[in-house]
Amino acid sequence: MMEFRHNEVCMGTVFQYFGRSEIAVDDAIAASTKILHEADEIFSLYKPDSPLSLLASGKTSIGDLPEIVSFVWDECEKWNQLTDGWFNAMTLQNTFDPSGYVKAWATNQAALKLQEFGIRDFAINAGGDIYLSDEIASGLPQRIAVANAVSIADSSKPLLVLDLNNTKFRAVATSGIAERGNHIWNPKSNLTADEFRQVTVVAEDLITADVLATALFAAGSQVETLLAKFKNQIEVLIIDRGGKTTATSGFAKLVSPV
Repeated sequence: MMEFRHNEVCMGTVFQYFGRSEIAVDDAIAASTKILHEADEIFSLYKPDSPLSLLASGKTSIGDLPEIVSFVWDECEKWNQLTDGWFNAMTLQNTFDPSGYVKAWATNQAALKLQEFGIRDFAINAGGDIYLSDEIASGLPQRIAVANAVSIADSSKPLLVLDLNNTKFRAVATSGIAERGNHIWNPKSNLTADEFRQVTVVAEDLITADVLATALFAAGSQVETLLAKFKNQIEVLIIDRGGKTTATSGFAKLVSPV
């Protein structure tokens, strides 16, 4: 069994691949990372000639864009409804910005591509959001560090470590202000969401974890109502601006003593 590691710079962050395989992985990783770059080329609003930038500038219509744009639009609308509007892919300028969905979706597609090549035992760190494959070798650690809520620069001192061994959970995502400052807005007030410092969601899949981390952060004082909709589906840790920590009932069971 050969261990492999790979770092891919994409979407303004780094995607880290870790795993074990009995077969060569170069072609699989190349095909997997190609998916990430294709998603970035289509959905980035930082690339002036991307389909989404052309849509935002009024130079094209959604009907003229690749079909995947319509799919992502529909998925964002679905999550908007599921979260009672707390996840919203429309900006204050009424521009479609699905970045809160696309990274997790692209990571999921990239993971499926590895599996198509026969690679089953791996993890992907998508800029701090973690995906674990279903077939990690039995008995091996499945521990994930949660970023420090004050500063991600001191990676030697994570907030805590989660152990997903023998659980249904395969993904962890965190939304917070440590890396990018106050960048999450409240779609119902059109103001910056400023009640929390960090929200970490543990879920069965990365899309759910990532979308809900953003939605719960945006919900602020109404977070309990939104959490109730996903009871028994996710576990959550919330740190408010004053440093107070609250968590769902099952979260403590996931915390590793090591």
